[in-house]
Parts: sequence; C-alpha cells; structure tokens
Amino acid sequence: MTPITDPRAFLASLFDAAIKAADPLTGIKASLPAKPKGRTVVVGAGKGAAQMARALESVWDGPLDGVVVTRYGYGCETEHIEIIEAAHPVPDSAGLAASKRLLSEVSDLTAEDLVIALICGGGSALLPSPPDGLTLDDEIALNEMLLASGAPISEMNVVRKHLSTIKGGRLAAATRARVVSLIVSDIPGDNPAYVASGPTVPDRSTRHEALEIVDLYGLKLPQPALDHLNSDSADAPMPDDPAFACNSHHVIASARVSLDAAARAARSQGIDAVILSDAIEGEAREVALVHAAIAKEVISSDHLFAKPVVILSGGETTVTLRSKGGKGGRNAEFALAAALVFDGHDIHLLAADTDGIDGSENNAGAFADGATVKRVRAAGLDPRRLLDASDSYTAFQTIGDLFETGPTGTNVNDFRALYIASEH
Repeated sequence: MTPITDPRAFLASLFDAAIKAADPLTGIKASLPAKPKGRTVVVGAGKGAAQMARALESVWDGPLDGVVVTRYGYGCETEHIEIIEAAHPVPDSAGLAASKRLLSEVSDLTAEDLVIALICGGGSALLPSPPDGLTLDDEIALNEMLLASGAPISEMNVVRKHLSTIKGGRLAAATRARVVSLIVSDIPGDNPAYVASGPTVPDRSTRHEALEIVDLYGLKLPQPALDHLNSDSADAPMPDDPAFACNSHHVIASARVSLDAAARAARSQGIDAVILSDAIEGEAREVALVHAAIAKEVISSDHLFAKPVVILSGGETTVTLRSKGGKGGRNAEFALAAALVFDGHDIHLLAADTDGIDGSENNAGAFADGATVKRVRAAGLDPRRLLDASDSYTAFQTIGDLFETGPTGTNVNDFRALYIASEH
C-alpha cells in the first residue's frame, strides 16, 4: 500500500472526483426530452444554472432559446440562452427582474411548445418574486432571517414557496407548454420539489406548515408576510393540479453519486472509504462533534473501520448565528468545531460546499487537522471564541487553510472527508 504523503492533496482529489461526478452534462445527455412541434424555451435558476445551460446547448439538436439566472461571477459563455446574474444568498433587484423575465418567457407558449427547466441549488435566493402586498425588501428580510435561523433547507423552502409568485410550482403553472425539469439536487433526500423551492415542481406542503415553521423558529416576519400566509392567496398549486399533467422531472446529479465517486477515488489510491450518509442535516458544530468522535474512535481501535480509511458524508448542515459581524459558512464552522475535538490527533479533514462557495465569502470550505487549533492560537487568536462568534472564516484565513476552488458549475451540497492514517 502506497502511503498518503500529502493528506490535503489526497482530500482535494476526492473533492475533485465528487465534482466531476456531478457534472451536469452527463445527466443532461441521459435525460434529454423529445423535441416538440413548436418552440423549445429554456428557463433556469441556481448557482450552476449557467453551466447547465451551456451543457444543454452542446447536446441539443435543434433551435432553442431562453434565459437562466445565476449568482454574480458564476456566468459563462452560451450561444442561445441568455445568462442573467443576481445576488446570492440575499436577493437583489437583478433577481427580481430575472424572475419576471422567466415568467414572461413561458407565459405565451402553447401546448405544442416545450420548456426545459434547469434547476439547481441557490435558485431560491436568485428568484425573488414577492406576492402582492410585499416588497423586495420584505423578501430580503425573510431570507436573512431564514439564513440565521438554523432551520434545515427543506423547512426554509416551505416558507419561501408560500411567499412567492414563482416558487412552489408556480413557474410551471404559468405556461401551457410541457415542462421537463432537469435538476441538480442539493437537498438531503433529493426531493426535487425542495431544490430552489421547486419553481417547476410542486409538492403538498401548505401555508399552514409554513406558519408552523415561522412559529417554531421564532421568525419575526414583516406584517405583510404574515398577513399573506394567513390568506388563501398563499396556497401553492398541488401536484395533482391539471396544469402539471404533462410535465416530468429528472434528478440528474446528487450527493450520493458524488460521494460514491469520491469513495472509488480513495480506493484507487489504496485507502478504504466509508460513506456515513448523503443526507446529514443539523447544526454544523453538532454534526462536527459526531464526525470527530467517530474519527477518534477509529484512531483508538479498529472496531468501527480498519485504518487507513477516509470517512465521507454529504447533506446540508445549518448555522444558527450567535452574533453579528462574524464570517464563515457552515463548512468552515464544521471544520473548526471538529478541529477543537480532535486537537492533537492524526486526523485530516476537508469540509467544502460543492458549488465552490461556503457562505458569503470566496472559499469553498476549509482544511483542518490535529494541529489546526495550535496554529490558530499561535497566530494570537482564540479558536473557541471565534467559533462562538460564528467567525470560523477568520480562523482559517489567518492560518492559510481556506479551501478555494472558484465556481464549480454544479451544486450537490456539502462534501466532508476525514482521513485517518495507519499508526506509524
């Protein structure tokens, strides 16, 4: 067995394998719909939507046009499909204009036309479309509260889709054309109706469930938003609505496929791999405690897994902000919380978001190991205090351990890998 001499390069190679497996081109090729008698119009939203559009153009044999919206800096060159960039994770006026464009693109189509919807993570923030009585500022306030609440993404999206004129299947309901949705899932469990709050895929959630979530997390919504949720106009269309009778959807990439690819890449380098789950949710720091405890148990014995081994997991954790002003996404928070647990142990970790952005900064995530805490303290910082201040980014930036990839062109959510070597 060839020893791993550079654990970080090894972990980064597993991330690269996961990203390659989530390349939307592979899934799009396998899920192309039949060409219609009429027009083919493309709409879409998400942090990987531009790359999905380019991939579709490369394999579609016939005319098509349309528009997709992605995050600022995530656009790419396309021939026929227009790319609009807008703000994420907090919406802006460009996203509001993009939502209107998408609805306009499909509203005049007929039953002989085809809509191909390219949907991936990030679409909720990129498609602000407040109902009558609410403003963009109201939707911005809603998103900020949801992001700080610690609520799972599935619950966030139940609230979002009942305070929108485009989410919860409403974009698909706005057209008479057949709609085929090609979806890159960033949702634990891969429910297509939860990805980007399901603009083209409805579900059976209700406004009453949205109100329960608001109450559960103590969200102080603007009064117009509460008034809307308490009215019948907040009801989203149900999946059995005749408007969706001819529609279909395909999940073309997911965390499970990517984790399987990472596991194969590890084994090809002589390291066994174990996938804990592709659907882990919960507070990032608490999920980190469990992962770190498992890694420490592997170090002390072979009762769980024989060494050397890499432990993989996916899903989407959350962060409840404990103070304002800190920097750091959920993966950096995971890495710092884990480092505090396995301080001094021979464990190496990479936690990163597969879209290339962890939170609001430019890093995908961070590396951590048994010496991370020592390095942070040597730099004059208190890692525990930084964690408590939701400022994990500062810790890893200071010691040069941020993991930066730039936009990856896909998004199947969190990627976590913990490498435990053999005893020396």
